[in-house]
Amino acid sequence: MQTPYWLLEEKLLKKNLELLKYVKEQTGVKILLALKGYALWQSFDLISKYLDGCCASGLYEAILSDEEFKRETHTYSPAFKSDEIEEISKISNHLVFNSINQFKKFSKIAKKTNPDISLGVRVNPEYSKAPVELYNPCGLYSRLGITKENFNERVIDEVEGLHFHALCEEDSMALREVLEEFEKKFGEYLKDLKWVNFGGGHHITREGYDIKLLIDTLNSFKKRYPHLKVYLELGEAVGWQTGVLVTTVLDIVKNKIDIAVVDSSAEAHMPDTIIMPYKAEIRGASSNPEEKEFRYRIAGNTCLAGDIMGDYSFDKPLKVGDKIIFEDQIHYTMVKATTFNGIKLPSIAIKREDGEIEVVKEFGYEDFKGRL
Repeated sequence: MQTPYWLLEEKLLKKNLELLKYVKEQTGVKILLALKGYALWQSFDLISKYLDGCCASGLYEAILSDEEFKRETHTYSPAFKSDEIEEISKISNHLVFNSINQFKKFSKIAKKTNPDISLGVRVNPEYSKAPVELYNPCGLYSRLGITKENFNERVIDEVEGLHFHALCEEDSMALREVLEEFEKKFGEYLKDLKWVNFGGGHHITREGYDIKLLIDTLNSFKKRYPHLKVYLELGEAVGWQTGVLVTTVLDIVKNKIDIAVVDSSAEAHMPDTIIMPYKAEIRGASSNPEEKEFRYRIAGNTCLAGDIMGDYSFDKPLKVGDKIIFEDQIHYTMVKATTFNGIKLPSIAIKREDGEIEVVKEFGYEDFKGRL
């Protein structure tokens, strides 16, 4: 198969889904697929057997959920647009507003369009343990959600649920701490509601995650509020460690160090490695450039000077044509990838449970041209 390509493994995806199924069975919560992190719709036939629906961040994700996932669609946006709200409302089961202003502007339109829709607002508990401020939805001056100071109690008579999102790749202890703050600030309103959405950032499928504490925390909350449905939104936890990005070494450049240029791009295909930043693992290599005998800087094939995956070490010298396989590249990659510098988007392939590899999407020049 011609590189670059993403390769999802169904067996690994199913392993994650089985764990999420266990959490659902032990707690009675509902789990939604967060399309912002994982939207590979060619795998929805499998995922929809385990999860209850999708959470969308706008019109296009809501349409994708409605067309391809075909279960519940919960839509939230920092700000809805007048020319999209009716279409979003028609296909959404839950609609969550980010501000009182937006609720006043669009709630009646949404209800008129879809009388069965359940309306809610997003609140900001003003507490988070997010490891990076860029990914902290409750940081200072955050635009995401209504703070207690700005909460209009009269809206409770018109909504059925509250939504909060305060986590980023975190353990269940972080959820417990956030939940305490949420209840301190907004617990008085919960008796009048039908549901609460705990948002995303729950790293449930990561090795070492405290599943027991999660289950205890969820069950304790449900015991305090037995009338409430509880939702979790998971994107990264669904796609975590389920596949790779396969690339090829095109050239090796020397400039005091050895630099291997691959037919992919950190900037275009692995943007979080630059934004967060973090260094992706490479199969068979060490992320410690001093650990193994042969050291290389791996770099992308664009003209951006900083298009660098990082410095690694290998057991043997690299050569042109070698495959460089980046681990855990299924979440927050395809949904963020660009054609910067005209670089070709990686193909998308799925390794089915029977071992067959199916290429489900290939990209070409028209995908580059058509966006411009």
